[in-house]
Amino acid sequence: MAKKDKGDKERSDKAGNDKAERKKAGKKKEPAAPGALANSVTQVARAMRTRLSHGLAESGLYAGQDGVIQMLSQEDGLTPGALAQRLGVKAPTMTRTIGRMEAQGFLFRRADDRDARLTKVHLTEDGRNTMERIAGATADCEREATRGLSNKELRTLVKLLAVVDGNLSGKASVSREGVDTDEDD
Repeated sequence: MAKKDKGDKERSDKAGNDKAERKKAGKKKEPAAPGALANSVTQVARAMRTRLSHGLAESGLYAGQDGVIQMLSQEDGLTPGALAQRLGVKAPTMTRTIGRMEAQGFLFRRADDRDARLTKVHLTEDGRNTMERIAGATADCEREATRGLSNKELRTLVKLLAVVDGNLSGKASVSREGVDTDEDD
């Protein structure tokens, strides 16, 4: 068997790469399988929620409670119904969550000053103090989830997900401007 010199190997490798690139360039991309997007988004959402829940557990928070604290830190004194609506959960679920968080010392309820028929939910000092831990757990989760993605890829992913969310929520006016994608027409 004859020994190939270095030049022959380089030419052979280059010819193989050129052939693979031509094949790749000429090949039409297959559309995603039906349900692939829904399955992928659902799986990623579950995995992120699970990872974030583990990070929040050290603060004594359970899944979903971080959203209540974040919402009240932006606007303290919301009604349970307003919290439920803004967080996209049913009122009975929010009532149970508020009761649990009140028992944990993160928030308290009191009658509205102007309309005693309304109950408003407020953060306690302990509730406010969890904001930094929530931010840290969220940053850790996102850092793990996006490992290997460039900043540009991450920005594109976030923009594309905003478009999908807008389409599904009836707010389809979300712009695709600035979203860098390869069209597969």
